[in-house]
Amino acid sequence: MIVINIADIHGNSSPISEMGEILSSADLILLSGDITHFGGEREASQIIDLIRNYNSNILGVTGNCDTKEVDSYLESRNIQIHGRHKEINGLSVLGAGGSLPCPSPTPNIYTELEYIEIFENSTRDIDKSLPRIMISHQPPINTLNDTRSTGAHVGSETVRKFIEKEQPLVCFTGHIHEAPGIDKIGITKIVNPGPLGTRAYAYMEISDQIDALEIRKI
Repeated sequence: MIVINIADIHGNSSPISEMGEILSSADLILLSGDITHFGGEREASQIIDLIRNYNSNILGVTGNCDTKEVDSYLESRNIQIHGRHKEINGLSVLGAGGSLPCPSPTPNIYTELEYIEIFENSTRDIDKSLPRIMISHQPPINTLNDTRSTGAHVGSETVRKFIEKEQPLVCFTGHIHEAPGIDKIGITKIVNPGPLGTRAYAYMEISDQIDALEIRKI
């Protein structure tokens, strides 16, 4: 199974038009938040419809720069996995959108306590025999992927504790634009491909384990 992960689109559709062959070759497209830049349904639909031109198998979550209207839109298109999981091709995909509060106000934020409930909901009635993929716009704390240019770690304790306990095969994240790369917590690979505007995306081949995982450029 080939999975393509895109992070932090922020309404910038031009790179998607360059990814037609890449998207068409995938079995699943995963979006790890900030689909729009403070946009609503209209802006989200423009991005999703463009991706659907190449591949209709899309799951994802919103980011802190997406309004709640984007959550509703993803729900209506059967894409949303915030606080839930879906089984696809023998895998469980679960997710959490939004982020912790930011220095500047953004419309889609949660507290650490709220993330505990979100992750509890995402794993309710999950088949634990299936390999799991996780999407969390908010990265876990103390990783390569939550490190600001100042060196400060701004990730979530709750996301990290969930990963340490549940050990999914991979957590696709985003949010911190200056922190692309692949890190690891236990057996879980943590992947932030960087904003799509940098022409970067994550490529994964997966069966009951990860067979290939890398960050690529368009």
